[in-house]
Amino acid sequence: MKNPFSVIRSRAQDGTTDTTDTTDTTDTTDATDATEAESSTPISAPTSPKNRKAPRNSFSNRDLINEAIHGIGARPSRLILTLLGTVLGITSLVVTIGLAQTAAVQISRQFDAVAATQVVITPAKSGGGGDATKQKSVTSLPWDSTDRVNRLNGVEASTLISEVSIGDSLITAAAIYDPAASETSAPTVFATSGDLLDVVRGELKTGRYFDSGHDSRGDRVVVLGSAAAETLGINRVDTQPSIFIGDTSYTVIGILKDTKQRADLLDSVMMPTGTARNLFDLGAPGELEIRIAVGAGPLVKEQAPIALDPNAPDTFEVAAPATGSDLQEGVQADINVIFLALGAISLLAGGLGIANVTLLSVMERVGEIGLRRALGATGKQIAAQFVLESVATGLLGGLLGAAIGVFSVVGIALAQGLTPVLDIWVALGGALLGGVVGLISGTYPAVKASRIEPVSALRGGV
Repeated sequence: MKNPFSVIRSRAQDGTTDTTDTTDTTDTTDATDATEAESSTPISAPTSPKNRKAPRNSFSNRDLINEAIHGIGARPSRLILTLLGTVLGITSLVVTIGLAQTAAVQISRQFDAVAATQVVITPAKSGGGGDATKQKSVTSLPWDSTDRVNRLNGVEASTLISEVSIGDSLITAAAIYDPAASETSAPTVFATSGDLLDVVRGELKTGRYFDSGHDSRGDRVVVLGSAAAETLGINRVDTQPSIFIGDTSYTVIGILKDTKQRADLLDSVMMPTGTARNLFDLGAPGELEIRIAVGAGPLVKEQAPIALDPNAPDTFEVAAPATGSDLQEGVQADINVIFLALGAISLLAGGLGIANVTLLSVMERVGEIGLRRALGATGKQIAAQFVLESVATGLLGGLLGAAIGVFSVVGIALAQGLTPVLDIWVALGGALLGGVVGLISGTYPAVKASRIEPVSALRGGV
């Protein structure tokens, strides 16, 4: 028996009414039409904007994040192997930069303590023309230069050093003229103050160095450098040996063994400044050498010319060591070039490892990618998922690598008895750099995954 409400419902949907009998007189064709009308009602019925169907693609950002997390944690062993490359790369980078900074500081502290604490002041070269006597007085060091600069902060010792012109006079160990000796004996004569050994860090082989008393009295005493003493055949001073400069004798009171500065003094004859002024008419000091405390170079360079001549400080040339920061920056820059190259190579190896593993993961998950594409995911969403996986892997590797690198720098420095030095931005930058490496490394595999067609993927191909 036919359902009587089917025809009514069908006609009602068509917008018409029928008052005829609705019993068995309805034929099979009417029932079929009514059924088709009923089934087609939802399609043909008018819909409002609120009732329209959502787009076919219903994947949200949360879905992508969840899928990426699942993809990262689905294969723990592979994740560990992938992280190793990035961890090693970031660790190498942080360690190399940290050790470079630590080494730069240590080198700057021990970088030739003599050169870092030595200041040399000489008269400025006067220009041509004008009164030569006036120019000489302006560009000459005062005889009491050591007393003037010793009052400055950072000055530990000072001495005047002047080369003495002896003309055609010969330096011999005997008063009798010996042509053979004259051919081999040609040491330079210097006039110095009594604090020379403190300034140049000299060490005596035997005897003593002259003092301010010898200087003020103009005593005829000398100290020989080791090479000059060997040339003159003098190796001891307890017998009060003498040398002759021309026809004048000078008592040898000491032999200089070595110096940390001014190695030319080892092949010279040194006499008091007062003696040189009296006997050789030394007109003015040649140069003033100062030993300063570490780091006092800029201060002494600024104040010493004023102490020597407040009215004309520009008439002196001051050669002072570079500041500690300048020295450290120079050494650190040279070391960083090498260490950064090694770190970059290690980081490149880590990036290639991420790219290789990500590409392998794409090839193994072709069926999964095809299914997601069939369910409505777009190519961009597939690419975003794999990029997200690579970035997350890189960040995780960067964090672990930066942490291991920091602890390694501290451990190595302490094991060597050094003070660890590492900029905090290096550690933070290392962690972020891991994410950047992951982003770059995952771009190509992500693009390859986004181009996989659903039909070919579900069939087992790429």
